[in-house]
Amino acid sequence: MNVFVTGGAGYIGSVCTEELLNAGHQVTVYDNLAEGHRSAVDARAQFVLAKPEEEGNILAAVQLVQPDAILHFAAFALVGESMTNPKKYFHNNFVNALKLADAAVECGVKKFVFSSTCATYGPPERVPMTEDLPQRPINPYGESKLMFEKALVWYREIYHLDFIAFRYFNAAGASAQFGEHHRIETHLIPNVLQVALGQRPNVEIYGTDYPTPDGTCIRDYIHVKDLAQAHILGLQPGKSGFFNLGNGDGYSVKEVIAMCEIITGKKIPAVEKPRRPGDPPRLVAAAHKAFNELGWKPQYPKLKDIVKTAWAWHVQHPKGYPD
Repeated sequence: MNVFVTGGAGYIGSVCTEELLNAGHQVTVYDNLAEGHRSAVDARAQFVLAKPEEEGNILAAVQLVQPDAILHFAAFALVGESMTNPKKYFHNNFVNALKLADAAVECGVKKFVFSSTCATYGPPERVPMTEDLPQRPINPYGESKLMFEKALVWYREIYHLDFIAFRYFNAAGASAQFGEHHRIETHLIPNVLQVALGQRPNVEIYGTDYPTPDGTCIRDYIHVKDLAQAHILGLQPGKSGFFNLGNGDGYSVKEVIAMCEIITGKKIPAVEKPRRPGDPPRLVAAAHKAFNELGWKPQYPKLKDIVKTAWAWHVQHPKGYPD
């Protein structure tokens, strides 16, 4: 297929672009490099420097490529920043996404795959979390993603735009070539590995009094290559709707740190700090719908394999991408 990937210079988008190309698809990456890196774009892909703020820029790019499918990863994703600058999040994550959906309709794109988030649920009523849980986001980041999810439902109903939206949990790990390098790093595993690399003095643990076995938060980690495979499976005709992506197994903050010590062979000091407001004790996905309807099966479900691939990439790229 001819696939148009927004945010393909970012962490998840870059690995998905690589896996699409490996599967024989033709890929055009559309990215403004605000958060992504030019050197994170697979050399086999076409690259278009995005300017979504310019009138007609998104439509012109889609018209030029005439893709069979759009994979939409481009978004701002810092929860804390969304609380201080909601305008930035609603404009990019909703308004620009809507421009992309409009372009898809105008150009007759057959499939739209949206990178959504478990943040649309807010604090869950139960775990593991299924797709039918109430969606009550508690920050503008989650709200902006939910708004676009709702728009896609109406676009399918009225314009017949076939879509899949993946709500995923904590992406982690790396391929041999592409890994995780955010300009502002908030994710646990790369922050822990930066301590092992000597780039940070310690890792911070926010809250040790949660109702979990070791008192620290439990999260569901999913390998970035498994995320990519789910998106490729989402290109199948006749598949539509909302799907959670996760392993169904959660690991605590202390378990992640301990595994990073094992994989790196280095002692990783930790500093305990108070809880952060709004952090649920446990977030774990129920991904049975993706298993059953898409035939998806994670190939790297174990924390050991996730950390091992992340560490290998960080050792090879200790300063991340050069640009």
